[in-house]
Amino acid sequence: MTRFAAATAAAILAVATAAAPPAAAQPTAEGLVVKKSAHSVADTLDRLAETLEENGLTVFTRIDHAENAKGADLELAPTQVLIFGNPKLGTPLMQESRTTAIDLPQKALAWEDEDGAVWIAYNHPAWLSERHGLEAREEVLQKIGTALDGFVTHAATE
Repeated sequence: MTRFAAATAAAILAVATAAAPPAAAQPTAEGLVVKKSAHSVADTLDRLAETLEENGLTVFTRIDHAENAKGADLELAPTQVLIFGNPKLGTPLMQESRTTAIDLPQKALAWEDEDGAVWIAYNHPAWLSERHGLEAREEVLQKIGTALDGFVTHAATE
């Protein structure tokens, strides 16, 4: 290996490891909010579904990826997605930018990691604004984000 190649490889490794999250942190994708839950995957999403319905949102469905994996003779730690929304809030967003429909209804993902910790994640509404050009709806998206954060925090804590 030439000195240049070795130096380049060392620089890339240094940047990659410096940018890596600490071992205890969960990596997050752009726009994703991740919180640790004090409950099982199922209980976390049960609590979230109850809170959402109490606040007038519709829970459309729940997908149990671990159960679906069993059907394919595969193993997956508990992993579930709750799909929910409010057409009175989501429809105007889709009217402004039809591509928003790819991200709506809203989803919450709960999973158990390899250490047995449970996490819950959702797309932050501000990310929808950036992704779909919904700047005119930022005030509404901010309110949705605040409410969603409260609902998820309630579901994840004691």
